[in-house]
Amino acid sequence: MKNTSHYRVYVQRYIICLLLCVASSSSVAELSSAYALGYGDLVSIKVYGEDDLAVETQLNDLGLISFPFLGELDVFGLTVTEVQEKIESGLKEGYLVNPKVSVTVVTYRRFYVNGEVRQSGGFAFLPGLTVRKAISLAGGFTPRAAQNKIYIISDSADNRSPKRVELNTSVKPGDVITVKQRFF
Repeated sequence: MKNTSHYRVYVQRYIICLLLCVASSSSVAELSSAYALGYGDLVSIKVYGEDDLAVETQLNDLGLISFPFLGELDVFGLTVTEVQEKIESGLKEGYLVNPKVSVTVVTYRRFYVNGEVRQSGGFAFLPGLTVRKAISLAGGFTPRAAQNKIYIISDSADNRSPKRVELNTSVKPGDVITVKQRFF
């Protein structure tokens, strides 16, 4: 009887793990299709059948990447699909007949947490990140934290003004999270 209950718990944990993996992979696909590249993102570029053109490069502070034959390309703010199309069209102009390009984000730019958290700083972004998880990465709240006064300045926002958020709000690469101090 004891082994059966352990087996049941094991199966339940395995199913939960599978569901989380499926949810995580779908959020990764959603993120990378609509994700606008920014400073500090590390991308991998591959051209099918052309191993010499495989490149892993980071967007510099001007939003440029270097690619063989094409030189420096301005890709800041473009999606992965737009970068693929840009490289394919550049390679069609005198280099390859029908290039098939694959672009993936290897490492997303960092996000930042400051204010009333135990360890302020920049942290590696992972798809599916929420404010709650980001604060956990920063060591949690300090005793003086106002847990209902959390703000995000989004890297992708036009006006870049702080927006009040909840703990379950999604975090994007480049976001700056600020936890305000509470007053007694």
